[in-house]
Amino acid sequence: MKKRTLLAALLGGFILACTTETKESDPVVARPAADTLVNFSVRAAPEWTDLFYRKKGWFGADGVFTMTVSGDESRGAGAEDSVFMYFSDTMTGNVIGDSAVSDFKMVNNSFAWVTSLEPSEETVGLRINQDQTGAFTNYFSPTTPATGEEEYYWFGDGFVNGADDNSINIFGYRVYDTSDESWAFEVRGVTLLTIPRGSQPPFEDHVQIDLPLYMDIEGVGKGTFGSGVYVNTEWAGAPDPDGFLYVYGLLDPGKHLVVSRVRPENVKDASAWQFWTGESWSENINETRPVTDRVSNEVSLTPLNDGRYLLVFQSDGIGEYTSVRIADSPTGPFGPLQHVWHVPEISDPPGIIPYNAKAHPVLSTEDELLISYNTISLDYFNDILRHPHMYRPRFFWLKIED
Repeated sequence: MKKRTLLAALLGGFILACTTETKESDPVVARPAADTLVNFSVRAAPEWTDLFYRKKGWFGADGVFTMTVSGDESRGAGAEDSVFMYFSDTMTGNVIGDSAVSDFKMVNNSFAWVTSLEPSEETVGLRINQDQTGAFTNYFSPTTPATGEEEYYWFGDGFVNGADDNSINIFGYRVYDTSDESWAFEVRGVTLLTIPRGSQPPFEDHVQIDLPLYMDIEGVGKGTFGSGVYVNTEWAGAPDPDGFLYVYGLLDPGKHLVVSRVRPENVKDASAWQFWTGESWSENINETRPVTDRVSNEVSLTPLNDGRYLLVFQSDGIGEYTSVRIADSPTGPFGPLQHVWHVPEISDPPGIIPYNAKAHPVLSTEDELLISYNTISLDYFNDILRHPHMYRPRFFWLKIED
């Protein structure tokens, strides 16, 4: 059991927000500043949430990142293109009467092919890897030269690289449990996993390369890059492309957001990466400085129709609010924290807590943005066996009317 990895990472900066909430029942919220959403509405997305309420095989996971196989990241691109959706820690087994699990096993990753913007059992094909005996297992485990014994992956964001024959690329954190005590772990490095275009599961032809994207900056914080990716290229459909890949990271304490960039064709060249200091780009990762705070370990950046950029996250890593910040560029500065969704599951037994919200433009429409978040409980090891459906993706729609 390694779910303590996620909880420790999140609880490292755990603060429940206590500012003004925007509940699902609030149809329109008005705010005065230009660096906020002035008019917007939200509604639940049961067509997506209910799809992941499952009782056999795959019955829960987190992570939930999406990309089209062509690399087009524009709104609604999944209507014309297959979408690769991937997950981190995945629960497998058979749910009995919604309150027990048999044959329970956790694997560290799974995925789905999504073939329509209208989710169904036919259009969202969930896949779990199996070994020669038929037992569920990982698709991806660390195999780089730097990998130590018993390390495993927790996944960050990813992208399709149009400069590399549309390969699928995923940032993976190499993690090690330091003891059997709850939440005792350490992140030992960041790996880029590359899946060649057209590769089929179990993706045995994928390649792994370690990148020096772990940070321990005195007086600033510790963390990794890979929390979110914004592909600012023509092939991705970016409205103002500069040809760079923007890779976001997180520093604790404070859940601070940091920014790096690299040309997609040079993504595997450690010397080609640049890090935002708050004023300019540096080749020294130790000169990285935060651009905002109170975000989550996973985030997304999405361009808006008016030229601004929308950062989506769960306030403070774990918390009852899905929130946004607005910026005029991928590096910020970012505006004030603004709650857009008060998570309705927060009061459900067994004490559900939400985390790691992000937007999915490729599964969205021109009018509404699809946003997901994950749910879990603090007493995870006991609760997953008694409340197996508490750990799965949830979704809602955000309509921006500015």
